[in-house]
Amino acid sequence: MRFLTRTGSGARSSGLWIKSIEALVLAVAVCFSLGATTSSGSRLNYLSHQLMCTCGCSQLLGECDHVGCPMRADEMAALEQQIAAGKTDQQIFTWFVAKYGATVLAAPPARGFDLIAWIAPFAVFGAALLGTILLIRHWASLPGGRMAPVAASNPADMSPAERARLEKIRRETGAEGGL
Repeated sequence: MRFLTRTGSGARSSGLWIKSIEALVLAVAVCFSLGATTSSGSRLNYLSHQLMCTCGCSQLLGECDHVGCPMRADEMAALEQQIAAGKTDQQIFTWFVAKYGATVLAAPPARGFDLIAWIAPFAVFGAALLGTILLIRHWASLPGGRMAPVAASNPADMSPAERARLEKIRRETGAEGGL
């Protein structure tokens, strides 16, 4: 049997700690470097997906695949210039709205009168649902609104042609107990 001395065990333990710290530092460095290399490209991508192309294709500026689009190249160039000038996102949106109008924004701002664009669809859906429920309740409360159960036909009250037809239906469907 081999016994480890206290110094050998401690050396192995400290080596393990050093390797763990090195791995942690490397992981943190990789995470920071990934975020640092794509910041300007990701900002252009983010902003181009917050704006609409004004050529009339109803697509986001960053996604416009309209063949021969006369507007996309100019708008993307203007967006790159605004980013290069160091403007904030809000300043860039304000510049685009001043130049192309509020329809250039992919989503209306959630403030002021534009807040109606966010609330209206839900309000209309809720009102339609409530109106449908009230209308069905009203119809159900009308006299004759509910159908009376259909009474079973008495074969004695039927004409011979109706009885023959009923008998034919019973034979073809195999309904021995009656309808």
